[in-house]
Amino acid sequence: MNKKTPFRQGLQDGLPICLGYLSVAFAFGIFATNAGLRPWQAVIISMTNVTSAGQLAGVPILVGGLPIAEMILTQCVINLRYSLMSVSLSQKLDDTVRMRDRFLIAFMNTDEVFAVASGNPGLVGRRYLFGLILLPFVGWSAGTLLGAVAGSALPEAMISALGVAIYGMFVAIVIPPAKKNHAVTGVILIAVALSCLLYYVPVLSQISSGFSVIICAVAAGAIMSVIKPVGEEAEHD
Repeated sequence: MNKKTPFRQGLQDGLPICLGYLSVAFAFGIFATNAGLRPWQAVIISMTNVTSAGQLAGVPILVGGLPIAEMILTQCVINLRYSLMSVSLSQKLDDTVRMRDRFLIAFMNTDEVFAVASGNPGLVGRRYLFGLILLPFVGWSAGTLLGAVAGSALPEAMISALGVAIYGMFVAIVIPPAKKNHAVTGVILIAVALSCLLYYVPVLSQISSGFSVIICAVAAGAIMSVIKPVGEEAEHD
């Protein structure tokens, strides 16, 4: 039996990510069209961003016509982890990865792609990484297109029901680590409490959605870092 080429192995490893992205992006497509965007606009956003949390937070800012500075700050806070992930992944790249390749790989260095590439034994090359990121990108873009088209064609009741899927995705993301790490649970609870304050308190409710995300994320992380530093959490675990 012929040994698989690095590109084919990358495609194989990227297929499960692609299938997962189809469903998540489908939910985003519905969310975007419900917010007032046209299907082609939702697809362009997905093809140029590939960040579920960032896109979900960015759509209300875009549709609401809020300042560009608010969009930039929101995306920096939400997507800062990608910079750290890229620095980490750069330590596993072999000599075949050129400088221009790094930009393309970094663009698709999502949580799932990073996890698969980092878990690969030894160094990884450009052909493997190109295979790994290709199908997830197609899945993310195609899922958004399908969801956006469905959002503009399906009955309102069905669209409303399917729109809940995007929030279910985030619940599925945070629950597993929250069960294992008390610090994560604390950050979630603090962020939820702050979000409720910013939404329900009359004066605070005037703060726009973009800055609310920034305040909740930064404040929750800062408060929990003081209450339970990472070193202390590790000692108890």
